[in-house]
Amino acid sequence: MSRDISPDVRAIRLFLTEPHPCSYLEDQKAITAFVDPAISIDKNLYSYLSRYGFRRSGRYIYAPRCKDCKACIPARLVVDEFTPNRQQHRCNKRNADLTVSVARSIDEYEHYPLYEQYLSSRHADGDMYPPTMTQYRDFISSLWENSRILEIRLDGKLVAAGVIDILNDGLSAIYTYYSPEHPKRSLGTYMILAELVLSRDMGLPYLYLGYWIERSPKMAYKKNFQPLELLIDDLWVPMN
Repeated sequence: MSRDISPDVRAIRLFLTEPHPCSYLEDQKAITAFVDPAISIDKNLYSYLSRYGFRRSGRYIYAPRCKDCKACIPARLVVDEFTPNRQQHRCNKRNADLTVSVARSIDEYEHYPLYEQYLSSRHADGDMYPPTMTQYRDFISSLWENSRILEIRLDGKLVAAGVIDILNDGLSAIYTYYSPEHPKRSLGTYMILAELVLSRDMGLPYLYLGYWIERSPKMAYKKNFQPLELLIDDLWVPMN
């Protein structure tokens, strides 16, 4: 057990959902484990749980606990060993005219239209569609104490945003949404590159990218960022 974690971690209760359709694999049923929302989760406990594959979604900390499927594998980038490949280098160059800033709170009336546009254009077939302001507030804008929002702007206009959580050993990329009006800019890739820069500037060794699923096209982009580590049998190992 990590020394920065209270022994109370042993008493954490998990609640399992009923099997439900998987958001990533059409032929699978998913079961999700949620940390008891009545438990107070500070930065130390959150960091501990993240090292063992848990993620945050809105007010909940969760991890997949599917009976017959182990496809969701936690993934993180080793910040100091990352070097942009040719495609990522070109992405940086194409977006040299953008500005990146870090905020502690979200202006919903500026951000929500971008979120709505993103879901409608990129994920209209997903379980988060159609978007609503209530959903946005539950999922995105109710930032935790250790949360920040990266804002990317073109001539002052918000074109991309990414929620991140600051952990003891890294940043956790929670969710990114961006304008579909600039496809050549690869704003999703650029957001990860911006998060890597911020991680390095803060002296944090890892950028947690959520789950990598080999059979899911939606997750394929994560393999383009190396060196990537995967959590296998409670050990972080380099992706082969």
